[in-house]
Amino acid sequence: MSKEFADAVLKRLEPKVDRMLEQIGDKCPHVAREDGIYDNTGSDWWTSGFWPGLLWVMYSVTGKERYKEAAWRWDEEIEQWFVKTNEELHHDVGFQFLMTAVIKHTLTGDKDGLRRGLEAANFLAGRFNPAGGFIRAWNMDKYGWAIIDCMMNISLLYWASRVSGDPRFKHIASIHADTALQHFIRQDGSVNHIVSFDPESGEFLESFGGQGYGPHSAWSRGQAWAIYGMANTYRNTGEIRYLEAAKRVAHYYIASLPEDSVPYWDFRAEQRDGQEEPRDSSAAAIAASGLLEIAKLVPAVEAELYYNKAYRILQSLTEHYGTWDQPNHEAILIKGTGHKPANSNIHVSLIYGDYFYVEAIAKISGWQQCIF
Repeated sequence: MSKEFADAVLKRLEPKVDRMLEQIGDKCPHVAREDGIYDNTGSDWWTSGFWPGLLWVMYSVTGKERYKEAAWRWDEEIEQWFVKTNEELHHDVGFQFLMTAVIKHTLTGDKDGLRRGLEAANFLAGRFNPAGGFIRAWNMDKYGWAIIDCMMNISLLYWASRVSGDPRFKHIASIHADTALQHFIRQDGSVNHIVSFDPESGEFLESFGGQGYGPHSAWSRGQAWAIYGMANTYRNTGEIRYLEAAKRVAHYYIASLPEDSVPYWDFRAEQRDGQEEPRDSSAAAIAASGLLEIAKLVPAVEAELYYNKAYRILQSLTEHYGTWDQPNHEAILIKGTGHKPANSNIHVSLIYGDYFYVEAIAKISGWQQCIF
C-alpha cells in the first residue's frame, strides 16, 4: 500500500513541479509566505541547492528531460562564489553541491560536476578544526561554533573520499561525527543545535539553543538533521555507534510527535497564552527521509517501526500540509518554521521542506539514488 500511495503522490507531484518550473523560473527560492510566492535569494545562500536538487530527483524518477535541463546550470551558478568576496559559503556547501554538482555527476557522468563537487569538499575540509575535532559553522567571529545541521554536509566528504581515493575527507567527516556523538546528542536522544568550543584548545565551552527554544530544548529540525545525518554516517562507515545514535534520536523524535505526526518547531517549547506552538513541516519531511534510511540499515525485524512512521508522516503531510488545491501557490508544503526565536519565517513554505518531501516520496516509490 505504501508504494501505491507514493506512486499516486508522484503523479500529483509531476504537474505540480511543472507549474513550479513556470512560476519560479530563474529564481533561487527559500521562503514562500502567505501569498504562496517564493522569494529570490542569492545563489550563495545555504538553501540554493534544494530547488535544483528537487528537480534532479524528479528527473531521476521520471526521466523527463525538462527537469534535467532546469537543474543543469546550478552547480556552475553556485561555484562562482568561491572566487567572489562574500560571507555566505560555509559549512553548508554540502547542501549546495551534493544536490547540484554531485547528483549531476552521478546521474550524467558530467566531469564539471565531479570537479565542482571535489572543489566544495576541499572547501569544507578546510573548515575543520583539528584541536576540537569539528567543522566550523558559519563565517562570523564565532570560530569555535559547530552545529548539528553539519551532520548532513559531511556526506560530501564521504563522497569525495570514494571518488578521489583520498581518505583524508572521510577521516575529517568521521572525527566531526564523533564530536557530534559526544557533545550534541544527549543520552535521552534529544539534540543540541549549537555547541561552542575554544577554537585554540578545542575544549568544550557550552551549548546554545540557536533555532531551538533554549540551551536544553529539542529543536525538531535539529532532531531530524541528526537522525538523517547519523544514518548517513553509518551507511558510509559501517561503524555501529552511528546507527545506534540515529536510532536513539529517532526514538526520541517519534515519541515526541503530536497525533498527526508533524512536529511542533521545538519538542520542549513552553505553551504560552494557551496558543498552540507553530508546526514545522520541513522537520517532518527531513525526518521521514531519515527514518527511511534507518529502515534500510537495520534488520528486517526492526525496519517496520521506522518505515511505518515515515509513511505516516508522509501521509499526514500529503493530506493536511500540501498545496494541491492551490495552483497559484509556488511551494508544495505549508506550515514550515524557519527560526522561531528570531520571529523569522513562521507558518511559511520552505524550499528544503519541499525537497525532502519529494525525496522521501521517491524513496517509498522505489527510488534508490540517494543524494546524501
